[in-house]
Amino acid sequence: MSNKQFRIEKDSMGSLEVPQSALYGAQTQRAINNFPISGTPMPALFIKALCYVKFACSDSNRELQLLDKDKAHAIQTAADKIIKGEYLDQFPVDVFQTGSGTSTNMNANEVLAQLAKNLTGIEVHPNDDLNMSQSSNDVIPTTIHVAASIALEEQLLPALIHLANIIEDKERALADIIKTGRTHLMDATPIKMSQELSGWRVQITDNIQRLKDTQKRLHKIPQGGTAVGTGINAEAEFGRLVAANLSTITAIPFEQMENLYVGLSSQDTAVELSGQLNVLASSFMKIANDLRWMNSGPLAGLGEIQLPALQPGSSIMPGKVNPVVPEAVCMVAAQIIGNHTAITIGGQSGNFQLNVMLPMIAANLLQSIEIASNAAVQLADLAIKDFTVNTENLKQALDVNPILVTALNTVVGYEKGAAIAKQAYQSGRPVLEVALEMTDLDEATLRQYLNPAVLTQGGNPTV
Repeated sequence: MSNKQFRIEKDSMGSLEVPQSALYGAQTQRAINNFPISGTPMPALFIKALCYVKFACSDSNRELQLLDKDKAHAIQTAADKIIKGEYLDQFPVDVFQTGSGTSTNMNANEVLAQLAKNLTGIEVHPNDDLNMSQSSNDVIPTTIHVAASIALEEQLLPALIHLANIIEDKERALADIIKTGRTHLMDATPIKMSQELSGWRVQITDNIQRLKDTQKRLHKIPQGGTAVGTGINAEAEFGRLVAANLSTITAIPFEQMENLYVGLSSQDTAVELSGQLNVLASSFMKIANDLRWMNSGPLAGLGEIQLPALQPGSSIMPGKVNPVVPEAVCMVAAQIIGNHTAITIGGQSGNFQLNVMLPMIAANLLQSIEIASNAAVQLADLAIKDFTVNTENLKQALDVNPILVTALNTVVGYEKGAAIAKQAYQSGRPVLEVALEMTDLDEATLRQYLNPAVLTQGGNPTV
């Protein structure tokens, strides 16, 4: 490659070659050289959130009369471009880098400085101006909170609300359909399909409430702590101003943390949020697997419902159609659970005054939020919204379900009921026929006790 494709950049450690077209400088290039590990850069949303932080910091320094208003404007002009999605290719530093995220912080400082000069003609220094009153040690933890807050507000919470609404719509549509309940994968007493789906809905709405509760801590940021939490090289009001300015530009109510040491040395809130996502993953897995079981067949499975046919299911078996969306959702759940394990280990890595697994925590947290958001929408729109019910299959299974004898417990006792059920199983006959032979109850009375619709209402069946 010709030397004309490179330029020489200098930093405190010396000189090195940087691609001629790159907006970044020497410190970013050193990180590129040092960390060719995964080929995965920090998520785009994290970079945008970092530029929100730089925007707010420049405005705060301007308000404190520490930064010239023209330089602040130049920084904000550059930051705004990246927030809008431009120049994201200028952030190539690998997720697996220095644990403080210093490489990504300096990547942003260098790119914004060069971009500010290109756009406005104003010279801005990556450290003296863009990193004024800051350290990577408070900027990166702050950015984790900002990025996750934006992702929750714009992606995950709307997606979960949509999923809950779709389930509720389906509940109403299936309110009159009764099926055999199952416990231990074995036949149990009847349940309305709407009752079954209501369990899914409340799982999702409970998850929404858990996430909203975590937001109270997520919206608190440690900006102003600088290197170790003491706030050295930052004015006392700086962190409060940054939180206020971030609130203005993101419409999210950020506040400065009461204790900045905890914000730098721990990632407890990120671990908490990941824990809430772990619960959501468990909910997703349950709902998706219920759908897979209910859809199983069509001839040799349960065959209770039919999911929308979305694509051929086999490269060798013509006509086979699989529950592809629930399967994808199960894999999303597994990934989120795996991410939570990594984030939990990362959260334990707060050595004295700084957590040193910040980039990995950030990347995994944002991935979990993104894939959960997308999975929720696909589950709602391509699986739950339009599945159809095989009512004849449900009726056949319900008519011969010996567990219906449970309704007679208060009349004939558990032992007699067990004997009726056993005989019904062995003979393959409806429980009504067997109960007529083994009790003194007449057919009309038995039909009332064994009415599946009545059994879905709870309480003791009465005649």
